[in-house]
Amino acid sequence: MKARVTNLLIGWLILGAGATPALAQHSSRRHARTPAPARITRVPETVQEQLDRWFERAQRAAPGEWGIAVGDQQGRLIWGIQPTKPLIPASTVKLLTTGYARSVLGADARRSTRVVGSGQLDQATGAWQGTWALEVNGDPTLEHGFGTRLSDLANQLKERGIKKLTGPLSLLSATGAADATFPSTWSVRDKGRLFAPLIGNLTIHENLVVFAVAPGHKIGAPLLLVGQEPEGIERLVTISAKTVSGRRSRLRVDGAPNGHYVIGGTLGISAGSRRIARAASDPRAILEAAWAAALAEAGIAWQPLSGLSSTSLAGKTVLAEVKSAVFDSIASDINRRSLNLGAELMLKWAAGGDANPAERLTAHVRQITGDYDGVRLVDGSGLSVENRVAPWTFVSYLARFPSAPGGHNFPMLLPANGSGTLRRLNSGFPGKGVVRAKTGTLGNVASLVGYLGRPEGVLLVSLMYNGRRVWAARQAQWALFRELGATGVVIPADSLDNEHLGGDSTPPS
Repeated sequence: MKARVTNLLIGWLILGAGATPALAQHSSRRHARTPAPARITRVPETVQEQLDRWFERAQRAAPGEWGIAVGDQQGRLIWGIQPTKPLIPASTVKLLTTGYARSVLGADARRSTRVVGSGQLDQATGAWQGTWALEVNGDPTLEHGFGTRLSDLANQLKERGIKKLTGPLSLLSATGAADATFPSTWSVRDKGRLFAPLIGNLTIHENLVVFAVAPGHKIGAPLLLVGQEPEGIERLVTISAKTVSGRRSRLRVDGAPNGHYVIGGTLGISAGSRRIARAASDPRAILEAAWAAALAEAGIAWQPLSGLSSTSLAGKTVLAEVKSAVFDSIASDINRRSLNLGAELMLKWAAGGDANPAERLTAHVRQITGDYDGVRLVDGSGLSVENRVAPWTFVSYLARFPSAPGGHNFPMLLPANGSGTLRRLNSGFPGKGVVRAKTGTLGNVASLVGYLGRPEGVLLVSLMYNGRRVWAARQAQWALFRELGATGVVIPADSLDNEHLGGDSTPPS
């Protein structure tokens, strides 16, 4: 079925008759199985023809359920396929999570990690006399990339004159429990995979461990541990793997009690080093090993004797503190890499101690878009298949959020063409930044949502596919962005503000 707006209907719309009317339709055998493009407002014919031709190709390459909404800068739908039908969005949810968290926290918010204590320093010996604890607050950058470092905390303790700590590692958090768990809304089939680590205030190195091993000096020798992330986890590793002839690698990593790991298998003596990454099964053990290494590097002796507890620190003092980069830097990196852990931590950060942060996120999107039927979210990353968002909801959010509190320069927090998850969009554009968008991918989902700069104005594009031909659907989505962006313009900062966005929010019929 294909729906077209006649000149008479357009005139009726211009005269201002209330809500958007139902569209006239006519039958077409060629489109009998596929919802038809819905043309709501007039657009340049060349763009409309591009969209028509593109969808003819896309539905042949990737049969399945498509939901598409293309809007203008004011958020008015100009072309669509099932634009109001909620579909599984995958990681495009991160776009919404970013907006919600920024509206609550602000662009310059930072996450702190602290050493707190209750007691006093023995000036003669440098021993801390009293209790102490690490306060972990879900900083997604702790011990990773450009993030905060435990070594900085240890050096601050050294500058205070502390030379000795006694007692087991105790953990606190300013909001909620100082732990990490697997989200109940995620599929158990993903547990232990790199993209689905444990989530919580207890986060170190994105709750991943990385080992680099190299062949021994002769056949039969154990492998050599030549790298580790984070620093200090070598004390958790046992290597049973042996060096063999040739270049082949047959390595495995098995979990052991108390957060330890055993690297087994074989590695050819002529092979280079191999990098092995795993989701941490026990983040507390990782943190304790990394903290011990940081203290040792700073020259602080730590005797983790049992029998002392600091789970309650009356009158606690901040002994050392490190702060993350500002929110915008963190969010940009999370979206660039489509980091599930980072998105979930942004959501927890914004929701404080709320037990149901996804409900707050859903309420935020509904408030911004005015669309209560087109969105239901159960997590902040999009990894759950229980999430539902309509293409129109995305377009409305893209249009309206930049003019809402916390929305200033919002598009700049999304990857540009040629970078991050949009690295495949590295050709066919007049410059980097013609596109600012977020991808989403699951086993049965390919989605692409964002801004596309054109001389006549910014297009808001939401392409959603649920079906089995995910790879073909993604290639089709890349193709449309390249086609529409071939004559595009770079989206400058401050171009999407109150003056240009935040228009009509009436859902299309």
